[in-house]
Parts: sequence; structure tokens; C-alpha cells
Amino acid sequence: MTKQTWRMIDTGVRPAAQNMALNRAILEAHQEGKIPHTLRFLQFKPSALLGFHQSAEQELRIDYCKENNIDIQRRMTGGGAIYFDETQIGWELYLDKKALGTADMSAIAKKICEAAADGISRLGVDAKFRPRNDIEVDGKKVSGTGGAFDGDSILYQGTLLVDFDVEKMMKILRIPAEKLSDKAISSARDRVANLKDLLGEAPSMALVKKHISEAFAEAFDVEFEENDVLTDLPTDSLTEMLTKEEQELYEEALSEIDTDEWVYQLNSPASELPIAQGIYKCKGGLIRASISFDKQKNMIKQVWLTGDYFVTPRRTVNDLEATLKEIPADQMETKVNAFFEQTEAEMMMLEAADFIAAINLALDQVKLDQGKEAEAI
Repeated sequence: MTKQTWRMIDTGVRPAAQNMALNRAILEAHQEGKIPHTLRFLQFKPSALLGFHQSAEQELRIDYCKENNIDIQRRMTGGGAIYFDETQIGWELYLDKKALGTADMSAIAKKICEAAADGISRLGVDAKFRPRNDIEVDGKKVSGTGGAFDGDSILYQGTLLVDFDVEKMMKILRIPAEKLSDKAISSARDRVANLKDLLGEAPSMALVKKHISEAFAEAFDVEFEENDVLTDLPTDSLTEMLTKEEQELYEEALSEIDTDEWVYQLNSPASELPIAQGIYKCKGGLIRASISFDKQKNMIKQVWLTGDYFVTPRRTVNDLEATLKEIPADQMETKVNAFFEQTEAEMMMLEAADFIAAINLALDQVKLDQGKEAEAI
């Protein structure tokens, strides 16, 4: 029986906006049935990438990024803020539910990540999948992954650390100053693994792509079309690898994504800054709940839900935030539970109770502040 043939492309080193526009264009073309299942390799010029649900002001040191010519962009997928540059290689799969045999995101992550771990292991390390969506070597993270649905199509992507600069990443992220100490940076380095450190030297990008593509081909019992992708210096011309439909979708997406409106869409104006915040870590990731609160009426005016987690459709979180506007605080839990009972959403290891817990932590902060004010009087 003839194996199915999938497409493989390498779009090379590009600015963040171009890579994000390519994400959307290829996914939309796949959803419309205009392209085959596709494996894409990619790299970035220095970039700080936000997860779709994250706020730039909350997650990044924007001034540092601007001073060091680091692009700031927003991904289509969830997850946390990350630093990306030429020392890492990205891989992306554009597939449909039929090819994956399931629509369950946990099962999809397991199948794809185990295949990716197999490919990484062929370089000479013992890589393993660790739920929810990481790949590790000896307990250290060497690759992070995430995915997003568009109808029956899915974009699932991963980042492989080849020669990663942990210190630069920590300076980009908005973390407390004490976490930038030499001891803290050393501790952070101990939690991640670079292929260069593991192997004694950085492998060629061509070799990395060869092993990962072969592992995916075996895992899905397919073949990749013969082309010149497996090189260290891929072509810079998109017209040589994209279809006409993809080119048109890419240009349309770039005009929207390469803008401040896209990047800073979750940033609230200063007049609407929240007065309390709760951060809750759970099996499904990390949820940051920020609330604007009317103390006199004991009413939640607005909730902002950001962080590192997976929810699709992406509008789900925005719809939940809208549900929680201008409500009495004691109705919050009922509103959240009712929302998820009536809403169809894919949530990887995440539950309604996790959102409730994060919001309650913010409300606890409000109560604590009220108590301090009362003592002062």
C-alpha cells in the first residue's frame, strides 16, 4: 500500500511578524483544503513571543526589548512568553483530526511529542515526553510545545533548544529583580537543556531536521516529499515553497499581525488597571486573574485572565471575561461554572475550578487590602 505523502518546508530565519503570519496563512489554507498536511521548520530573529492570552505589559520588560532590538509578537497559540532567536529551531505540524485519530488535545500532545522526542533522541540524547507539553532530557526541558485548532485543522508546534541563552530570556521576562541574581540564573540554567551542552557541540540544523522529520514520518506512517529542506541554509524565497493561495493569505495576515494593535491587544489603558491579582498554578498551566473591583458595592467590575494555559476556541476566555463583568462577587463561582457547562471548549488538563481558584486569590487580595485600610482608620 502506497504511503500518504506530506509536504515539508523550511522558511528559514525570519522576523517574528513574518513567522506568525505564516502560521495563520498555512493553517487557514490547510483548513480550506488547499494544501496537504505540512511539516514546517523555522527560526527567528531575536524575538519575545507572547502566548495568545498574555499581556505584553504583564509578561515582558518592553523597554529592554526595544533597547536590544528584540521584536515583540503575539502567537496564535496559548502558552507562556518565550524568547526565540537563531540558536533555537522550531517545528510545526499542520494536520487534521482524521490524521491524528482524535480531537482530544492531551492525546494529540502525547502522540506528537513522543514522536518529536524520538527524533531528538536520534541525535544522541535520551529525550522523553513530559505531560502537559514538554520534552525533557534527564529531567531538564529541551523543548516546549503547544497547539491550536481551526475547525478540523490543528497547528501543533515545538521549540528545540540548540544553544539557548537563559540569562537573556530572564532579562526579557517581567520577573522580580531577585530572580536575576547569579544564583537564580544558575538555577534556571539547571532546569533547561541545550543540545550543545548535552552533545558537547551544537548539531547542524540539517541533522536536527533530518531526525525530527524521519521520526514524524514513522510515527504517522507517511512519507515527506523529496526537496532541499534538509540543509543548514534554506532558501529565503517564500514564493518557492508556498502556494499562490498561501501567499495571498500570508500577505493579508502580515498586514494585521505586524501592528501594535495585534501585539498589544490585551493591554488595558492605565485608567482600567486592575487593583488586585491572583496567580494560580494547576495541572493545566498557570492562570493569572486580574480584577477591577468596586469595594462599595462588593462588585467585580472586570476580570482579565492571562497566563500559560491552553483553551480553544480562543474566544472562550474573552467570552468568560465578558460574563464576569459587573457582577456581585458572591455570584462569581456560579457564573464561571454555568459558563463552562454551556460552552464547548478544548482545555488541556484545565477545569472551571482552576479559573475560580485564580479569581478567588485576587478577591482574597481585595479583602486583605480592605482589612489593612480598616486598621489604618
